[in-house]
Amino acid sequence: MSRIGLAIHRFRDDAATTAKAIAEWALSTGHTVCVLNDDAATVGVPVQTVNTFADVDLLVALGGDGTMLRAVQLVGGHPVPIIGVNIGLLGYLTSVEPDHALLAVQKWCMGNCDVDYSYEDRMLLEVVVSVDGSTTNRHLALNEVVIEKSGPGHTVRLGVHIDGAPFTTYAADGLIIATPTGSTAYAMSVRGPILSPRLRAVLLAPVSPHMLFDRSLVLDAAEPVRVDVLGYRGVNVAIDGTPVGELSENGCVDVRAASQVARFVTFEDRHFHQILKSKFGLSDR
Repeated sequence: MSRIGLAIHRFRDDAATTAKAIAEWALSTGHTVCVLNDDAATVGVPVQTVNTFADVDLLVALGGDGTMLRAVQLVGGHPVPIIGVNIGLLGYLTSVEPDHALLAVQKWCMGNCDVDYSYEDRMLLEVVVSVDGSTTNRHLALNEVVIEKSGPGHTVRLGVHIDGAPFTTYAADGLIIATPTGSTAYAMSVRGPILSPRLRAVLLAPVSPHMLFDRSLVLDAAEPVRVDVLGYRGVNVAIDGTPVGELSENGCVDVRAASQVARFVTFEDRHFHQILKSKFGLSDR
């Protein structure tokens, strides 16, 4: 029997309803159901409460892309398969609609890999934030790390090293360092390129650069990036939309491709360009 985790968008009624249906079936068939402490009352049936999903066999994320990002953080770099149920607005990362959520869990529990479902591994970034040479905790990012000005009205100066060599100093509102998965998130809003999530690459995109060189860069996954905060204006650092710290002069952020991956469960051929076409309403002609 499997340990099944449920990551629930607690402000969407459909998420709670779907979670309860999955939990009832799982418990009735001998599986263990785990939820975060704050979500226990949302499910409405007896479940185990946990602080992390690192040791579950399957994690079901019920919400939108934000819930999927949170689910990846909650497995802590472990290759826990994640089924994304689309109870949100965009749904780039989710693969199942609510009406098919229980069937998807049943297929994973009782089916065969590569026949009834398959795994799609997504690249992660390893991010280390340092303040005056003192290193904070290591972070993992599925979408991006954002280094952005903390105050209005002024740019910040960010010195960038690529693969150990100085590249340039950006005068900008900030920098986005993204995965191919993250190329359709914040990086897209600053007109960065859209990359296939099958790639292993690192995208560097400036935010409102005040300089002649305003292009985004696509780097090989083996090329680490270091960003140094120059000057007296501070920056905020966020991982997948979650603030993780503030940096002032001499602070730095080191970013490289992580050895871990995010593992998504899919149930049919999902062609990224067709998902993109659907989300943007593109026509054939």
